[in-house]
Amino acid sequence: MDFSTMIGHDTIKNQIVNSIKGNRFSHALIVTGENGIGKSLIAKEIAIRLLGKAEEKQYVDIVEFKMSKDKKSIGIDEIKSIIQETTKKPYEGDRKVIILYKADGMTEAAQNAFLKTIEEPPRGIFIILLCEKLENILDTIKSRCQVYKLNRLSEEEMLKFLNNKFESLSEDELKAVSAFSDGIPGRAERFLEDKSLMEIRDTVIDILKGICEGKLDKTLLYTEFLLKYRGEWQEVLTYFLSYIRDTLIYKETGNKELIINIDKINEIKDIAEMFSFNKLNGIINIIKDTRSKLERNVNATLVFDSMLVKIQEV
Repeated sequence: MDFSTMIGHDTIKNQIVNSIKGNRFSHALIVTGENGIGKSLIAKEIAIRLLGKAEEKQYVDIVEFKMSKDKKSIGIDEIKSIIQETTKKPYEGDRKVIILYKADGMTEAAQNAFLKTIEEPPRGIFIILLCEKLENILDTIKSRCQVYKLNRLSEEEMLKFLNNKFESLSEDELKAVSAFSDGIPGRAERFLEDKSLMEIRDTVIDILKGICEGKLDKTLLYTEFLLKYRGEWQEVLTYFLSYIRDTLIYKETGNKELIINIDKINEIKDIAEMFSFNKLNGIINIIKDTRSKLERNVNATLVFDSMLVKIQEV
């Protein structure tokens, strides 16, 4: 996928193309944005253009470093390997591009060890750091890099992306996927291709229906399910908020055209009849509090149990 077919980020793409053509491209840059926003696509296209290639494929002078699945951070040893790679001459031409994924996972010591290389890499070496949380990158690193921040796609851009990639989607499906993706193409792809997300979505509406029935013991049985998907807690909470949002809108307007989860309209009608506006707004606050606790790495079992009890009692 080259820049001409990539949807969104037009200003950044133009800046990159012009700086490469004018030989003004920075030797080190950071591409930051949420998971699924297109960071790796941007980085690979930059690399191909820097090498002067026209075809999208693997090149020996594009070197990618990814954090091991069994590790939670990038340490000095990994950075030493990258630094050693920068000292090796390019194989095919006079340029080499090094891409480091999840650069915000570097420890402070690793970043300090990398600083000199980022500031003055060998001639012809370009370093691209990809990260979600720019605030985790030291100011000393950021000040030596060109930073490109990728923002979420607009609703129009998302619909264009979905129509191009998933031509068979109905209008209702397009509406639902676009809303759930929240401007992030990778999230839309996961929603359509990952069966676990479908299970989460269906179960969350079951939880809300169970809460409507007022059976706490039944509701607490869902803690095990939530723990099963603790790694997807952001998606879980997004589905909760999406259903509550739809319920509030339907309860206030009765207009089905405004509902995102139109395929769940019967369940949403039931929840709207059972829950008052105060209770729905209370659930939103509970979900926000749950998100805050999970972001602080509070014990997931306690957090989910507390969430379910509070939603039941609100």
